[in-house]
Amino acid sequence: MLEAEDFLFVFDENQCAKCGGKCCKGESGYIFVTSNEIQKIAESLQMEFDEFCLKFVKKVGYRYSLIEKKEKEGEGYACVFFDEEGGKCQIYENRPKQCKQFPFWECYKKDYEILMKECIGVIKK
Repeated sequence: MLEAEDFLFVFDENQCAKCGGKCCKGESGYIFVTSNEIQKIAESLQMEFDEFCLKFVKKVGYRYSLIEKKEKEGEGYACVFFDEEGGKCQIYENRPKQCKQFPFWECYKKDYEILMKECIGVIKK
């Protein structure tokens, strides 16, 4: 079980394999990345930084986000690096900090009931 200070839940990361990647798909959103993260992911895919950005990154205000793709089945979106058939992240070892920190996001510190309905790994303390 993983836990973080000031959160009212714990997270059982062993449940991830069972859920099918709900945190990587669904409603449209942003997967924010830093230039260091972009560089690391690009290198892992044997791509140049600029080439990677043109193909997989969009600018959002003063920040950068990985792009999304339409879900193969359903009405939503998925991270461009989420393998829907295999249910796995294709860049897991080099995934952005935002992904590594899920579900311990600031917005879920007090309002975690919605999260508990969507993520089988989230358990109330």
